[in-house]
Formats: sequence, structure tokens, C-alpha cells
Amino acid sequence: MNKQQIIANFDPSQPGLADATVFGLPFSAEDSEIIVIPVPWEVTVSYGAGASEGPDAVMDASFQVDLNHQDFPELWKLGIFMEEAPKHWKTNSDKYKSLAQPIIEALEAGEDIETFPALQSDLDKINKVCRELHTKVKEKVLYWTNKGKKVVLLGGDHSTPLGYYEALASQHDNFGILHLDAHMDLRIAYEGFTFSHASIMYNALQIPQISKIVQVGIRDFCEQEVEVVMKSNGRVLVNTDADLKAETFQGKTWEAQCDTIIASLPQKVCISFDIDGMYPWYCPNTGTPVPGGFSFEQATYLFNKLAESGKEIIGFDLVEVAPGESDDWDGNVGARMLFHMCGVLAKNNGLNTGKKIVFPRT
Repeated sequence: MNKQQIIANFDPSQPGLADATVFGLPFSAEDSEIIVIPVPWEVTVSYGAGASEGPDAVMDASFQVDLNHQDFPELWKLGIFMEEAPKHWKTNSDKYKSLAQPIIEALEAGEDIETFPALQSDLDKINKVCRELHTKVKEKVLYWTNKGKKVVLLGGDHSTPLGYYEALASQHDNFGILHLDAHMDLRIAYEGFTFSHASIMYNALQIPQISKIVQVGIRDFCEQEVEVVMKSNGRVLVNTDADLKAETFQGKTWEAQCDTIIASLPQKVCISFDIDGMYPWYCPNTGTPVPGGFSFEQATYLFNKLAESGKEIIGFDLVEVAPGESDDWDGNVGARMLFHMCGVLAKNNGLNTGKKIVFPRT
């Protein structure tokens, strides 16, 4: 069957097909406009674990997402396909994560890793394998974008999008990152790991094509990160949770705050969404939760406004979803956010997502 025949024979009101791709959709990669690249990786985590299980948790929960989205009721017809991650990615994540833990423990004990040849050797191996992962991610992104697909990344911890950004940088001369997170992620080689989850935005700054990073929801940072911001000459703008909340207490609306955030971005934008940017009850099992944050609806409102702003959204990543042992709440939230963000990306890029459903209310 061709794509139109598949659409005609698929009932979006029924439960998702068990043998289908993400969201229970019946499309192949070739028939899908959006490709999701899962990266089950968390080698350098230093606190909570589980992010490498995030893509599977989102995939499992996605079958419960109703496809008739109020903002994007025709989104499903475009096709969203999640690739299968190479099995050795998760295997390597587990293997090198176990090598990383003694290094982290030694550093926390105040030891100098260079005086422990075995630990230094393991650190070098970890940095090498992380670099190899980012290169493979970049290759996957370029493979699909060269086929005309819109490509998004699903982590994994927040180190995983670096190769994604490098791929975008090979196609766009100038773009910014809208970074939603509880943390700045501007640490330099945190705990000796060049590609730490806590260093992703510092590493992004090493990519010349990334002209600006605009951070939203930040509420945890160190002195080194503040110094990086202050020396960035306006290349990093920070909207802390405390500052945003203070403005709302004084009467400034979220709509006005979103307008200010969007105006500070360059014309081309990639969204980087660490799930711990939201209130912790949305993501109780994420690796490094911090009190405070924004709501699911605040995030989707910002994304909708960005989509309608005249800026060009060139991609997004969603990271740090970690499933719980007793429920699938984190995966559920992640799946619904992924679906909404796919709608935002598609609509902004001129794809037909349908007309918003307006219900009678009075």
C-alpha cells in the first residue's frame, strides 16, 4: 500500500498497533516525515540513573497517546518513525558507566585521577567512546536529513545531542539553542569527562555555528558556569526560574515572558529540552531533580508561540526521561511531550498538522 492507502485503512481512534512504530503508527521510515533517533546512553551520570532507559519508556508509553491532538489533529498522518538504536549503544553505556563510577568516587574523595594510572586509562577510554557515539549520531542525523526528513533526538542523558548539533551545524551557518533545563550544563569537562551530561552546553559553545544559547528555568549552577556565562559576550542568556517567578509575582504574564525569550533567539532555533526543567512531579525519576520549574503547559505554550513567531525551528532533542520502577509516569509525560514537540516542528516547517480543534465552551 502507498501512504494514502495506509492512512485510509488506519483507525486513529483505536489503540496503537502493537507491532507498529512510536505512537502505534503504521508507517515505515520511508513513509514518515519525522524520524526520531533514540540514544540510550548515560555513561557519565553522577547522581540518579535511568536515562538510558528513557527511549524505551517513551516508546512503550507512546501507544497510550491519543492521536487527535487538539493543536495538531492531522499530525499523525505525516508519519513519525522511531529508529531502533544499535544494540551496542546500550551495551556500551552500561559497560562504560561501570568504569566511570570508580572515577567519580575517587574525585568525590578528593583524589587526583592522574596519580591513578588505571583510573586515568579508564577515563581516556570513556572520553574516546563518547566521542565515537557523537560521531555516529551525527552520521545518522545526516543520513535522514539528506533524505528530506525532519530528524529529532530522544535521549538518554543530556550529553547525547552533541552529534545532533554538529550535524545541524554542517547544514546551517547560524542557529541558536532554546535550552529548557534546571541546570546550565556549562561545566567544563565535569569530573574529567569531556562529554559529561553536565557539559553539553559548554561543548555546544565550541560549535561556531551556534550563535546563541537561551536558557529557561535554570535553578542550579556552579561558579564556573556563571563565569562561562559572563565571559560569553551575550552568547549565553539565562532566564533563571527565580527571575521568571519574581516577574510573575510582580504581574508579568507568561505570554510576555515567552515573547521576550523568543525575541532573544536568532532566526534559526533548535530546542533542547531536559525533562527536569519542569516541576519534579512531572519527572520524579529523572537523574538530578531540583525544586521549582515550569509546568507542562507552560513549555508547550512557549513552543507553540515559537512555532508561530516567524522563527525557523530546525530540530529538537528531548532528554533525561528516566522510568520509575513501579510506574510509567515519566515515560508517559515524555511521550506526550515528544508528540507535541513533533507537532510544533512540523507546523513551523509548513507541514499540514490540521486546524486546531476549538470546542464550544459557552
